[in-house]
Amino acid sequence: MLQSFTNTSQPQEGAARLQKLRNLLTQRGYDGLLVPRADAHQGEYVGPHDERLAYVSGFTGSAGFLIILPQIAGVFIDGRYRTQVKTQVDLSVFTPVEWPETDAGTWIITHLAQGRIAFDPWLHTPDEIEKLTRSFEGRDITLCPTENLVDLIWQDQPKRSCSPAFVQPNHLAGQTMDEKKAHIGQTLKARGAELVVLTLPDSLCWLLNLRGGDVARNPILHGFALLWADGYLDLFVDATKIGKDVAAHLGPKTRLLPPNILTDTLEKLGAYKVMIDPSTAPLACLAALQKGGAHILRDDDPCRLPKACKNSIEIDATKQAHLRDGAAVCAFLHWLDNQPEKAGLTEIDIVKQLEGYRTATNHLHDLSFDTICGAGPNGAIMHYRVTQDNNRTLRWGEPLLVDSGGQYHDGTTDITRTIAIGPQLPEVCDIYTRVLKGLIALSRIRFPYGVAGCHLDVLARAPLWMAGQDFDHGTGHGVGVFLSVHEGPQRISRLSDVPLNEGMILSNEPGYYRPGFFGIRLENLIVVTKAPTISCSDTHRKQLSFETLTFVPFRAIKPPGQPNQTNHRPPPEPTGAPPASSSRGAKGRRPRAWRGRRAERQRSQAEPASGPKRAAPTAPPHTPHTQPEQPREPNRARRPSPQDGRPAGGTGRPPKHTGGAAAAAQHQAQLQASNQQRGPTPGGPQPSPRPVPPPRCFRAPDSTGWSLLSAGAYSGQQRPLTAAVLGSSPPPLVAPRSQLPRGGGA
Repeated sequence: MLQSFTNTSQPQEGAARLQKLRNLLTQRGYDGLLVPRADAHQGEYVGPHDERLAYVSGFTGSAGFLIILPQIAGVFIDGRYRTQVKTQVDLSVFTPVEWPETDAGTWIITHLAQGRIAFDPWLHTPDEIEKLTRSFEGRDITLCPTENLVDLIWQDQPKRSCSPAFVQPNHLAGQTMDEKKAHIGQTLKARGAELVVLTLPDSLCWLLNLRGGDVARNPILHGFALLWADGYLDLFVDATKIGKDVAAHLGPKTRLLPPNILTDTLEKLGAYKVMIDPSTAPLACLAALQKGGAHILRDDDPCRLPKACKNSIEIDATKQAHLRDGAAVCAFLHWLDNQPEKAGLTEIDIVKQLEGYRTATNHLHDLSFDTICGAGPNGAIMHYRVTQDNNRTLRWGEPLLVDSGGQYHDGTTDITRTIAIGPQLPEVCDIYTRVLKGLIALSRIRFPYGVAGCHLDVLARAPLWMAGQDFDHGTGHGVGVFLSVHEGPQRISRLSDVPLNEGMILSNEPGYYRPGFFGIRLENLIVVTKAPTISCSDTHRKQLSFETLTFVPFRAIKPPGQPNQTNHRPPPEPTGAPPASSSRGAKGRRPRAWRGRRAERQRSQAEPASGPKRAAPTAPPHTPHTQPEQPREPNRARRPSPQDGRPAGGTGRPPKHTGGAAAAAQHQAQLQASNQQRGPTPGGPQPSPRPVPPPRCFRAPDSTGWSLLSAGAYSGQQRPLTAAVLGSSPPPLVAPRSQLPRGGGA
C-alpha cells in the first residue's frame, strides 16, 4: 500500500511542547514565535523533516501557521480545515483562528502590546514579513530573524530526504531542457536581468526535465538554482541525489554545488542584476543579495507561467493518463455497486480497493495525494484523512465522498465523486444537484482572453447561492503534469487575478459541507483551450473554453422510493383509469375529450356575440404510412384514449393504417404481441415486480471490438477507451445510460 493509515497527529503532546518553546523564548529574550507550515521552498506539501507545525500543535493540514505569544497560541487555518483543526489540537492550549478573515498582524496587536517576535527567515517570504511589519507601524513590536527554535526542541526530528532524481523524457515533456532555458533566458534579458534565483521545486523540475522523490505524493526535487541569461546554471543540490544518468542529462552548462554555500554565493553577486520572486523565495535569499550589494529586480518567477501553460504533447499525454485513471475509477465504482452489503464496508476498505485498481494499471508511480474518503460526517472535513483511529463504517442513507488521484509519468489526476450509500434525504439530493449544476456551468462557459479565475468563480457557486448556501474553499486549483497536484499561479478563486491562458490545467470542484452530518464535492480536471467558432460570434472576438479531461460517471443520488442506479427505469404504471384525485393522464395531459371541449370553449369565446359562426377548419387528408408502426417498449405504456377501442395496456393511439390489408394485419399482430409482453389487464392477476437488473456497461464497437463511451461527457464529448488503454480484457465498467451521451445529472 502506498497510503498509510497511521495517525501521525499527537495533540496530547501539544501542551508540553508549547511550554518548552515558551521557556526557550524567555531564555533568548523573545515574546513570540512564528511557526509556519512551509519549508525553505515554500511548498504546500512538506517532508517529515519540515512538519514543524504538526509537531508542535498536532495539526496536519496542508496550509496554516501558528503564532505563539505569552498568553495565547493561535492556529491560523482557512476554510478547508476549520472542522479538522478542532479534532487535531488541544483546544485547552491552542486557539483556532479563522484566516484570512482574521489578519495575523491585527491578531498579534490585539494580544501583545509590545515585544519581540522571532521567526526563521528561511521559512518566510519577503512579502509575508514586509506585510506583517507594516501592521506594526507605530507600535513597539519587532520581528527578529533567528535560527529555527522548533528544531532545537525536536529531539527525534527526521532527516532530510535524499531520494535520487530521475529524468523526465523529452517525448513526455514536449520541450528539451535547453529549449526551456533559452526561453527563460530571453525573458530575463527582456526584463533587464542577468540571472534569476529559482527556489520553487516544481519550477526547477520543469526547467531541467527532472523529477524526484523528496516529498511524498509529489515527484519533486528539493534544491536551489541560479539560472543565467546565457543558459548556464548553478544547481545547489545534495550530490547523493544526482546519479550518472542525471549528470549526463544536465550537461556541461550545469554546475553542481552543495546547498550550504548558497548564502555565500548570493553575497558575491554584488556586480550583477539579479531577479528574485519576493512572493515565493525565502527572505534569507533576499537578505544575502542585499548584503552583497546586488542590483535586485523583484519579479515573478519566470518559470511559473510557462510551466502552467502546457504544450500540446503534455496535454495529449495527460489525456492518456486520465483515460487510464478513469478506467480504474470506473472499475472501482463497478466493484462498489456489486457489493451486497455496502453498509458493512469501512473507509479504509474503500481506499485500499481504489488504490488496488490504480496499481493494476501497471503505470502508477504514486498517489497524487492521500485519498480523501469520508463517509457521512467525515465527508464534511474537506481534507479528511482516514486512519485506524477514525475509520468509519459506511452506513445506509449516508453519502460517501471520495477524492483521489494518481501520479503517472504522463500526467497527474485528481477526481472527486460523491456516492450514495442507499437512498438519501431529499435535502441531500437537492444539494448534490446544485453542486453538479455549478460544475456543469463552469465546464460549459466560453470567455474572452484576459479573464481570470476570480471572474469565473461565481459560476460554480451560483446554484448554491440561490439557496443561501456556499463552500469555503476555492473552486479550482492548477495541476501539473507529473508534478504537484496543486500548482500555481492559475486557479479559479475570488482571490486569483491571473488571466487564464491556453494549456492551463485546473480543477473544477464545487462542494457543500455540513459539519457533523455530510459533505458533497464533485471534481473534474479541465484544460483551457481555444473556443470553437460559432456562427453567431463576432469574428474579431477570440474566446477560450474548457475541455474536460476527467471521464468518470457521476453517481445519481435519489431519495427513498427510487432506485439509485441511473440505468434502472421505473416500473410501468398501471394501465387502468386515473386516480379520482387527478383528472390528468399518465403524462400530465387531460383526456382527449376534455381537450376537445376546452378548444371548443376557447373558440366560442373568441367569436363575436352575434353573426354567423365560422366553419371549423377541416383536417388535412390522411396520408397512409408506408411502413408499419414498430411496437413501443414494454415499460413505456401509455394510458388508453377514450377513442381507442383496443383493450387497456395498448399504446394509447388509434391504429395507423398502412394502405394494405396485409400490412394492417401485420400491424395488428405486432400490437397483440406487445400487449402480451406487458402482462394482463388490470382486471386480471397482476404479475410480480420485475427484478432490478444489475448495472450495465454501454459499449460501442471499434477496431478492437469494444470501447467505453465516456459517461462524464455531459457536454456531448465522447471518447473511446480502447484495449490499448485497459488491456485486451477490460473490466466490467459502470456507465449509466442516462449519462450517455446526453450527460449526467442528479
